[in-house]
Amino acid sequence: MKKLINNPDDFVRESIEGMALAHPELIKINLEPNFIYRADAPVANKVAIVSGGGSGHEPLHGGYVGMGMLDAACPGEVFTSPTPDQMLAAAKVVNSGAGVLNIVKNYSGDVMNFELAAELALSEGIKIANILIDDDVAVKDSLYTQGRRGVGTTVLAEKICGAAAEQGYNLKQLADLCRKVNLNGRSMGMALTSCTPPAKGSPMFELGENEIEFGIGIHGEPGRKRLPLVSADEITEMLARSILEDTGYTRNLQEWDEEKEEWVELEITDPNLEPGDRVLAFVNSMGGTPLSELYIVYRKLAQICSQQNIHIVRSLVGAYITSLEMQGCSITLLKLDEELLKLWDAPVKTPALRWGI
Repeated sequence: MKKLINNPDDFVRESIEGMALAHPELIKINLEPNFIYRADAPVANKVAIVSGGGSGHEPLHGGYVGMGMLDAACPGEVFTSPTPDQMLAAAKVVNSGAGVLNIVKNYSGDVMNFELAAELALSEGIKIANILIDDDVAVKDSLYTQGRRGVGTTVLAEKICGAAAEQGYNLKQLADLCRKVNLNGRSMGMALTSCTPPAKGSPMFELGENEIEFGIGIHGEPGRKRLPLVSADEITEMLARSILEDTGYTRNLQEWDEEKEEWVELEITDPNLEPGDRVLAFVNSMGGTPLSELYIVYRKLAQICSQQNIHIVRSLVGAYITSLEMQGCSITLLKLDEELLKLWDAPVKTPALRWGI
């Protein structure tokens, strides 16, 4: 293992300490429990947005704390869920009284701990809602989830919901918006290599020199299958087709009914991507794949979308939700309407994403 680290046990703490020193005008950190929060928190009369998950996926989530995105992020140990006390402490610091929206990737530990944190917050009088992101079309269930995994759409939901919160959406409106983003986003990834968590000191899994893992998870979970290495265009075609041909995924959700003052069950099916739709196309590095290669993938993705009469009107290309130094990429397509488009374009200023400022 060759990494720029000191003691593996100090990896997360030293990383977030360095982030805070690098961006003091944007963020502050709390230690014991660990969380990152906006330097100007709490923002008066604004619903706070909190997310989190295992470290190793940077810049997700800490890199997205700031104006127009998250109010706080809770980093767990590498590939390990944060704890409820982190989430509760963060919610208390950033809550202005308008409530808190938790954006939760669909991994069993994240879901369980955010649910417990929400219960504790409610018992202390904090209005709070949890919305799951489960956009990965690779597998129906995986080692870490019941249902699809939460991957690339998480970044897009944090940006869009963050913009809406800045514009004064209330908690119910934000929860509905986050659910809408999730239902309209689909992702698929692949790996060329494994990655090495600092505490483990060895690769998560083994891939042959001429093998790829198709449908990989961001924690190294197995995908759909292992395949011989093929060209970038062929890989992009497989990823894009998996997304474009994904139809009719139905999930059972719970929504708070304000009139009945109780949770009600909803059955919701994803809207299909159709010719004529406008999308945001997101090509993401798993951490070790350079931008030059990502643009080769984007080039082919743009050709495929054009052939299907699907119009890419916004794009994001780079390392935004990673798996340490894993080589590989993921593609996310988010179906856009006017509301989502305007919120995507709204100003944002965080350590890892900023425009319009």
